[in-house]
Parts: sequence; structure tokens; C-alpha cells
Amino acid sequence: MYRSILILLVGAVFTVLVPSQLLAANSNWPAYGLDNNEQRFSKLDQINQANVNQLGLAWWFETDFNRGLEATPIVLDGIMYFTGNWSVVYAVDALTGKLLWRYDPEVPKAWGKMACCDVVNRGVAVADGKVVFGALDTRLIALDQRSGELLWQTKTADTKKWPYTITGAPRIANGKVFIGNGGAEYGVRGFVAAYDLQDGEQLWKFYTVPGNPADGFENEAMARAAQTWNGQWWKFGGGGTVWDSIVYDEELNQLYIGVGNGSPWNREIRSPGGGDNLYLSSIVALNPDSGEYLWHYQETPAETWDYTATQPIMLAETMWQGEQRKVIWHAPKNGFFFVIDRTNGKLLSAEPFARVNWASGYDLETGRPIFTEDGDYKDEAKFVYPSSGGAHNWHPMAYSSETGLVYIPVMDVGVEFATNNKTEYTWGEWNLGVEMDAPSADSAMFLKMLIERIPKGSLLAWDPVQQKAAWALKRKYSLNGGVLATAGKLVFQGTGDGRFTAVDAVSGKELWSYPTQVGVIAPPVTYTVNGEQYVSVLAGWGGVMGLAGGLERRWPVPNGRMLTFKLGGNAQLPELPTQPELYPLPERPAFDEEAFALGRNVYQNYCYMCHGNALSSSNAIPDLRNLPMAFYKNWDAIVRDGMMAKAGMAGFGATLSKAQTDAVYAYVVESAYAHRAEQEDTFANRVKAFFYRILTEIFNFFDALAA
Repeated sequence: MYRSILILLVGAVFTVLVPSQLLAANSNWPAYGLDNNEQRFSKLDQINQANVNQLGLAWWFETDFNRGLEATPIVLDGIMYFTGNWSVVYAVDALTGKLLWRYDPEVPKAWGKMACCDVVNRGVAVADGKVVFGALDTRLIALDQRSGELLWQTKTADTKKWPYTITGAPRIANGKVFIGNGGAEYGVRGFVAAYDLQDGEQLWKFYTVPGNPADGFENEAMARAAQTWNGQWWKFGGGGTVWDSIVYDEELNQLYIGVGNGSPWNREIRSPGGGDNLYLSSIVALNPDSGEYLWHYQETPAETWDYTATQPIMLAETMWQGEQRKVIWHAPKNGFFFVIDRTNGKLLSAEPFARVNWASGYDLETGRPIFTEDGDYKDEAKFVYPSSGGAHNWHPMAYSSETGLVYIPVMDVGVEFATNNKTEYTWGEWNLGVEMDAPSADSAMFLKMLIERIPKGSLLAWDPVQQKAAWALKRKYSLNGGVLATAGKLVFQGTGDGRFTAVDAVSGKELWSYPTQVGVIAPPVTYTVNGEQYVSVLAGWGGVMGLAGGLERRWPVPNGRMLTFKLGGNAQLPELPTQPELYPLPERPAFDEEAFALGRNVYQNYCYMCHGNALSSSNAIPDLRNLPMAFYKNWDAIVRDGMMAKAGMAGFGATLSKAQTDAVYAYVVESAYAHRAEQEDTFANRVKAFFYRILTEIFNFFDALAA
């Protein structure tokens, strides 16, 4: 009896003396989305609306490379675990940023060519003394949590036969590790698989699209799916990669996977004659113990715009039309916010959260979208919203139980889709079935001006019950970081223009920002050490917009960093030089307009995803218009023979003819001269600058009017 009274007294004293944030269940950040619901809402409130202006840099840690960083760090008992470029894993002291250990899986750099959108990785999972992650070359690897030593590794896909990659973070539940893969643009057949946490043995595999019927089907789900395909889709792989969202529902013991786009994107090529093409662009529920199919809901039947359903899946329990329902909240690429009953996959609601013209809405009786002519590019080119990048991509959203709002990084971007009728599969290259021609030099300049000056991104606060927007905060660029919501009534987000911000969760007013020196696309986390709250985010500009978009050019592009903030933090980042070194240009090659046009289009089909749209590089990967002379002199050795494959520049000699790579050289060098001329102080450039300023003022006026 006395012992019980003593325990109660000690508990009462502990409650009085210890700040409320230490009692929160999530003083750590133990899993990708904080917990299995993946709502990314922290109960920590030491940093709040009243004092967030006192937030400062506590420490920073520099990674080894300067490409895009997308990982969610895991924080457990004062140690932070995260991944960087080329799947390198770091463990650092969460109080000081001191490196504890580092593990490099030594991914072959040439395999970076197979990563559709940069050599990124979204993080690790930690359980049972193991740090588990997927490497870009599809190895699933487990490390000792204390030392970083290799415990086991398993090859999850046959990369000799198909160009698979892994960029997503694994999930762990019930002694199993769940991981998917990427590669739909290159023509692979998607799947998700489960592995034993103790030794890496594969326990089950579920394919997301059917294979060749002549080989038989793995299960009834694949046999049913095959009835929704036409032609010889298996020759293109089919797509449907589970490259990001995997969520375990501990209440219902179900595993939900978000399934990706078709391969090729264009359904008329991969499945001539039509068909819904299950299970593309679907949420599929599986039995996590066996991998058995349970149910599915296809968000975009007949997917033909790269509208993946791989965006973060959020689990919730909410009142819906007077009834308590266990639901999934989902804001995928296609621009509609879905509320889905997670017990059976029934659609409850689908409302647009961004500009959409491919569909006018959803029929709740059938669960199907109401397609429009604006999205049908089968016979003629159409400008479609959202673009293939989506209204919302992989960047995690967050939900606050205090405000009842979901915070979504939204992109308001459209793109022209046109069929290219390419029906031959090319191994190791993009097979999209849509045109990828480059814009002319003048239209490219104007396009870049529009992209830079018209805000096409926002942080959106969405009411998931009323299914409408509460507020939207405009961002300079379309691509920005994932978000974190806290009990301090704050929403944290990094931006593409190089800031880390804190926003009022109720009103959407920006309360604080910090210059990160480089764009941020990763999501932040928060945790406590010794009773003090910290907020951390990876800063590294890359991914699809960071490389292909060529925006927010910096010189040099700093290596990616983990930035960690606390109240009163006073650490400083080193200053960066601002002026690039200008190298001498090679002699102009002899060429004609036809060769120049060929080079421009070959570049756009094979090079722009890394070196930038219309040669406008962010400098994370070298700007081809300003290279040391040795690169131009060794053009064939580098571009055709793979002389720099170990640095990540694979050779294209087996794919492109000598005439094609010569044409690219002519396009690059001529563009280099034009770009150098644009930087000179001439009357023509002053006129362009004046025109640029006038357009800027017009855009700013309409932005202010809209606000």
C-alpha cells in the first residue's frame, strides 16, 4: 500500500516539475510519418506562435553531395538517422550534430541514370536495433543501430533485366520490412514485397499490374486486373511502381500501398483499345502477413497523365455524415482530395484541391471520375491541369488535430500533352509515349521568366470534413518542401527559393523564416533532447524541379545539409560566393538549323532531366554552357563512351548515334555562346531586362490583387 502511495506521489511531482512537452508520446520522431497514421502532427509546443520569432540555428551538418535531399530523419533517444544522396546513411548526435557513424552502400554511380528524378532517398526505418533502408540499386540493407555495421542486405529486383530503383523509405511492422520500387518511366513492372526484419529473407511479393498472360498469373487479383488491359502491355513493363507511400494500419491489420503511373504514360500505346488498367493509380489494401489482396480503389482509371497514387496516405477516424468512419485521406497527383473508407475501399468524397481540367468531378455512386475533352490528347495536343508533376507530389502533408486542417504543398502547373506514337521499347531510357520536344530559345527564355515570376505553388490548408480550402499561402516556386504541424499551432515548411518557414496554422500568416542558402524539398521533424525542443530539416535542392527546372541557380551549389533549430539558437552558416567562374568557350562547330533542332530535341529527350530544361541548369549538375575546356574536348569519350560513369554520367553510345551526339554538341556550344551574350551589357539585353521588369511588375500587381 505504501509503495503504491509513493508511486502516486512521485508521479504527481513529475507531472508538476516536468514541462508538458516531455510528457508527449512523440518527443522522439520514431517513424517516417511520426506514427502509423502518418499525420505528421507533433504534440510538442515549447516552440509556438508567441516565441517562434526567437528560433535560430542550433547546429548544422554537411552531407557529402549537393543533389536533392528528401529524407525524413528518424530521431530516437538523442540520435538522428537519415539518408542523403546515393543512399548514404548518417547517424548524428541530435543535440550537437556530431557524426556518430556513416554508411555508404557504394551504389554504382552510373545507375543514377535510371533514377527518374535525382539520386534521392526518403529515409530509413529503425526497429529492433536495426536501421533499414533501400539503396538506389534496389538493395534492401540493414545496419546495426549502434555502430552502423552491415547486418544483412537483400537484392529486391533483377536490375540486369529491368532498370528498377528504390528511392522510398521502407516501413516496418510485425517483424516485417515493406518496400516498393521505382522505374515506371523506364518500363518496369511494379510490385511491393515484405522481408524478414531479422535476416532479410523475402516473405511475399505482390505485383501491381499483370504480366504476360502466357506465363500465367500469380493470383486471382492479377487475373482480374488483366481483363482491364489490352494489347501486349507486358512488353512495356506496365508500370505501377510503389515508389513511395506504404502505410500499415494497426487497427485493421491492413497494409495500404499507393500505386504509380502506367508505362508508358500514354495509355493508347501501352493498352491500345482502352481499359482501366488495374491497379495503376490505385490505393490497394493487402494482408500484411501474407500479401493477399483485400480491396482497391482506383483514383484515376485509364491513367494516361502520369497521375500516380503514390503520394502520402494519411489514416484518420472522423465523423462522416453523422457516422464515425475509419478513413484514408489522400491528395494525389490528379488534383482531387479523396476520403475513402479504409475498411472496404468505398469512395466517400472527392473534391478538387487545385486547378483541374482533365475531369469535372467524381460520380460517388460509381466512384469514377467524370472525364472531360480537355484531358484527351489522343488525336490532338491538349494543355492539361495538373501537369505530370501533379497538384501534389511525394512531399508529405500534415494534419493538425487542433485546427482540424490538412496542410498540403500544392503545385498549380499545367503542361501540354501530345502523343509521339513511339511503340518500340528502349531499355534504360524513358518510354513515355508523349512528346518531349524542347522549346525554342526565345520561348524557353519566356517560359523561364513565367516560371520564375508567377507563383505556382502554395501551402494549402484543407478542411477534410467540409472538403474545402480554409486558406492558401502562395510560394514563389511550384516545388516546395513537405510539412510538419505542431501543437504550438505552427506549420513548418521549407521552400524552393531557399527558406525554412513557420506559418500560423490557423490563419496561414508567415511568422518566421530562415535563409537556407539552397532550396528545400524535404519535410521537417521535431523532437526534444534534455527538455528542449528542436526542429530539423534537410536542405538540398534537387529532385525533378531542382534539376530539370533549372530554377534558383546558385554558385556554387553547397552540399546538402541537415539544419536544426531551437529557441535562441545562434549558429551561423558559412557565406557562399555568388559569382561563377566563366570558362573560355570552344570554337563554334559548323552546323545547320536542322542539326541544331535535332540536338535540341535529343537533349530534351535524354539530357534535360539532369542538366536542366533548355540547358538552364541549377548548377548542382554542371551547366553545359559553362564547362572547363577539357569537357568539350572529350565530348565523345564522356557522352558516348561513359568516361565519367563512375561520377554518375553514364555513356549513351549504345542508345544514340554519333550524328545525334554531334548534334547535341552543336546545340550546347551554340547555346553557350548565346547565353554568354545575354550576360553582356548591350542595348538588346537592356531592352530585355526592361521588358522583364515590366512583366514582373504586372505579375506582382495581379498577385497582390489576388491576395
